[in-house]
Amino acid sequence: MSEQSRRPRRPAKPYRRPQKDPVRILAFEALRAVDERDAYANLVLPPLLRKAREKEGPENFDARDAALATELVYGTLRRQGTYDAVIAACVDRPLREVDPPVLDVLSLGAHQLLGTRIPTHAAVSASVELARVVLGDGRAKFVNAVLRKVAQHDLDGWLEKVAPPYDEDAEDHLAVVHSHPRWVVSALWDSLGGGRAGIEDLLEADNERPEVTLVARPGRATTEELLREEAAVPGRWSPYAVRLAEGGEPGAVQAVREGRAGVQDEGSQLVALALAGAPVEGSDTRWLDGCAGPGGKAALLAALAAERGATLLASEKQPHRAGLVAKALAGNPGPYQVIAADGTRPPWQPGTFDRVLMDVPCTGLGALRRRPEARWRRRPEDLDNFAPLQRALLRTALDSVRVGGIVGYATCSPHLAETRAVVADVLKQRPGCELIDARPMLPGVPALGDGPDVQLWPHVHGTDAMYLALIRRTA
Repeated sequence: MSEQSRRPRRPAKPYRRPQKDPVRILAFEALRAVDERDAYANLVLPPLLRKAREKEGPENFDARDAALATELVYGTLRRQGTYDAVIAACVDRPLREVDPPVLDVLSLGAHQLLGTRIPTHAAVSASVELARVVLGDGRAKFVNAVLRKVAQHDLDGWLEKVAPPYDEDAEDHLAVVHSHPRWVVSALWDSLGGGRAGIEDLLEADNERPEVTLVARPGRATTEELLREEAAVPGRWSPYAVRLAEGGEPGAVQAVREGRAGVQDEGSQLVALALAGAPVEGSDTRWLDGCAGPGGKAALLAALAAERGATLLASEKQPHRAGLVAKALAGNPGPYQVIAADGTRPPWQPGTFDRVLMDVPCTGLGALRRRPEARWRRRPEDLDNFAPLQRALLRTALDSVRVGGIVGYATCSPHLAETRAVVADVLKQRPGCELIDARPMLPGVPALGDGPDVQLWPHVHGTDAMYLALIRRTA
């Protein structure tokens, strides 16, 4: 008998079941919903968080766990382009050949390693445990091997390796470093103008966590009431805005629960205020929000209209979104009406309204802070798909307003094809309409450009990149 055969065999290690981490499992489920169902993180996260609290109990899933899960989801989505470039450098196959669930786990791991303060060992081990739970032991080994390569450099070190030099390809450099598709970088740069500093500031702002901003609906709540909330500070520009510090929970605010206040970006508030503040000739009793869903601007306009004895008609094509508008307007102190109607085939008569807001459907490139997944979902061809609808809705708005009245054309996109190009094309065919200067309607708001239209920016104003043109019908 050989020496080797006489040695006792080591007993096999007992199988260890993977440890289930509710925070990372939740984050993985959210990413899968975004990928598989084209869901939006801001819609899928709240029910997942509620489910986790109910299942695990508050002692095992507290506010810190909810905050970590939220950071993992949003941080991973915002930096997806950068992390894809890093992961691609660490695998031996094209990323398109990596199963999407595996790529989600790798991206979550990459964010923990490169975008958080979680220690390297903890980030790798937690990601491998997640892989064992949701992917199986075999693919967990692949995850372990890739993330150990990712951990060899910090984010700056990886960017030096995977991003082309700025001088060789400026747009591709910015796309990788700031995690935006190249075509979006190009479009934003065209809209912004200027040199490198401005576009980098804008792209960085898109990757920051946005503040929660509340609106005190006139006649129903006051900013003084909202400012009594813990960690609440005044808004920057809107007299009805109050900002909540990081971690502030809108649902904990009584006025929000009662519908007297709401969550509304300050840029959105400014659009409504500018339309309401523009001078009209003659009567001022009939207002229209022609694309009212989900109801934020409509609720503010209805409250402002009520203070002047005016009535708002809020129209929304999709019935379920019209229901959201009705919920937002419930309890308004003055008269209003909500209908489900196609804005391109309106049921009202031409020349009916004194003020009309048309906040048209768009690519949403101005709200990438809030919906980071939209940057990866949108395509350049979407601009062609939206263009006919945007022009048709603006034409409807100009038909709907009376002579001497005001139309506000708004988008949550700074893309020139959705803003100035639409207005210019429609007004070429409408000689009885003229642009008026929107800047005086926003007193105290700086850096509004040369006018007459207005473009807000995340890195300048701390708002979504809202666009507004005010048009008076003259004949």
